[in-house]
Amino acid sequence: MFTYRDTHEGDLRVQVAFTDVHLDVHEDAPGRDQAIAALEQELRITVARMHQVHGDDIAEVPGLDAVPTVDGLVTQRPGLALMTRAADCVPVLLADPQAGVVGAVHAGRKGVALGVVSHAVQKMREAGAADVTAWVGPHICGRCYEVPDDMRAEVAALVPATYAETRWGTPSLDLGAGVLAQLHALGCQVITLDRCTLEDPTLHSHRRDGALSGRLAGLVWIES
Repeated sequence: MFTYRDTHEGDLRVQVAFTDVHLDVHEDAPGRDQAIAALEQELRITVARMHQVHGDDIAEVPGLDAVPTVDGLVTQRPGLALMTRAADCVPVLLADPQAGVVGAVHAGRKGVALGVVSHAVQKMREAGAADVTAWVGPHICGRCYEVPDDMRAEVAALVPATYAETRWGTPSLDLGAGVLAQLHALGCQVITLDRCTLEDPTLHSHRRDGALSGRLAGLVWIES
């Protein structure tokens, strides 16, 4: 079920995890609720979801009263796992175990251009975070993410590190490189999972599978 799990120690223990193709948390998947219930049972957590819209809004989540329409979540509540979904976009998990603040971000092309990850880190710092570690999960790489030349120019004008070229020599965007540049500029420690969703059959990819693609989950939580 998991492609990656890690524990980060501080005053509080923080857990992070990314799932693989054995689980589909697509918002519209018929078995989504069962998939999330399986995660909650195995990890002994409660999952907080968001309705992702490729924007840059971030919500603080004290509880589970609603599913906010945002692309980032932040919480200080132990036992509440923040979930981001992806199938080529960049799932980013954030944590400061000393301050007891965690965040989860969905960073697609529009979100990277808008600085959604930077906004999430700022939201965490407003809640007391100082030493933020980021886990950049599996996503489509710059060698595979072909885009029109004018789109590459538009995004790279805002985030220069995204400028890339495919293996076959056409314009592309490296969203992961853009996210890394933004995180480093904010002084975050970064852990990267260097796996391309399109190239790796054990991961969901919309570019590869189209409408049939599922969604992987990125999860971060403070142990209760």
